[in-house]
Amino acid sequence: MAALEKLPVTAFAGLDLLSSAVILLDAGLIIQYLNPAAENLFAISARQLLHRPLAQLLGEPPGLSAALDNALANNWSYTGQNLTTHPPRGLPSGRRHGAGPLHLDCTVTPVEAGNIRLLLEFRHLDQKLKTEREERLAEQQQANRELIRNLAHEIKNPLGGIRGSAQLLERELPNTQLHEYTQVIIKEADRLQELMNRLLSSHRLMQPQPVNIHDILDRVRALILAEFPDVGIKRDYDISLPDATGDREQLIQAILNIVRNAAQALEGRGEIELRTRVLRQVTLAKRRYRLALELQVIDNGPGIPEAIREQMFYPLVSGREGGSGLGLTLAQNFIQQHHGSIEVDSRPGRTCFTVLLPLHTSNQESQ
Repeated sequence: MAALEKLPVTAFAGLDLLSSAVILLDAGLIIQYLNPAAENLFAISARQLLHRPLAQLLGEPPGLSAALDNALANNWSYTGQNLTTHPPRGLPSGRRHGAGPLHLDCTVTPVEAGNIRLLLEFRHLDQKLKTEREERLAEQQQANRELIRNLAHEIKNPLGGIRGSAQLLERELPNTQLHEYTQVIIKEADRLQELMNRLLSSHRLMQPQPVNIHDILDRVRALILAEFPDVGIKRDYDISLPDATGDREQLIQAILNIVRNAAQALEGRGEIELRTRVLRQVTLAKRRYRLALELQVIDNGPGIPEAIREQMFYPLVSGREGGSGLGLTLAQNFIQQHHGSIEVDSRPGRTCFTVLLPLHTSNQESQ
């Protein structure tokens, strides 16, 4: 029987962009290819795994060996849930120290491509739960945006009538001392009008252009220091970051809302750190990007109350007395419009907001 043609590594280039871990096997269950997501998942390089038996990487999860044999013999697919794999055996050192077993979902698909006979796709259960949570949040945010938009439109119209009536009443009042009350009505109507404008501004069309994230951060830093002069703001920038593509005003407003939220939590005294880094092979909104920008806003304040931690990005939810509960909602809306994500980790003494934004360059396309 003639030997099967061995495909070049470049034949699998499209798999490099997938967010799920993929391993390709020949008929002898020898690893012929793994994508970067698989390298990240198993924390070991492709060079150390290629042309080695799959069992050296996964061990022998119950049912998997039989499923692989069945897939080869009968051309049947297989899906295994919550498989437990163990650190690689008999491989050169390279995996992170102290790595324990992994809990994975695995899909086995028979293929015929040169000497490749099986495609294995793995998804870490933690990653799966994170993806499902992101999907739920995206649905919730979409519902919130529609609710806010409708409410803002309904409120704006009567506000104009209230303000106009207060102005007319003020002109007719014989006692100028009573103008104090009409001014309260006018000022509160203006405040509510501004609030509605802020709510509706998140729905305007983006105006994307190349933006330097550090210029934006320095602008935000200057605004915060003017408002909170006793807050210290440290900068830890990765100067190798390329320009991002985005709406400059939206990004300024989003980051300003996050940093102002931190300054308010510090009650005007404390320290905030602005930190930027480049991340590689990042999945955002179900799309894989070769490069992403990581921005962290870290403060040493009291932390976010646990009672609102899960709802803090919802509109009108605030942990501060007198807060509108809109700053973080608008920040999340703007970040999502840039196909990014925003998460928070908080405990007393350290709260960290992490913003991820995709980076596009001429030779780095998203898939």
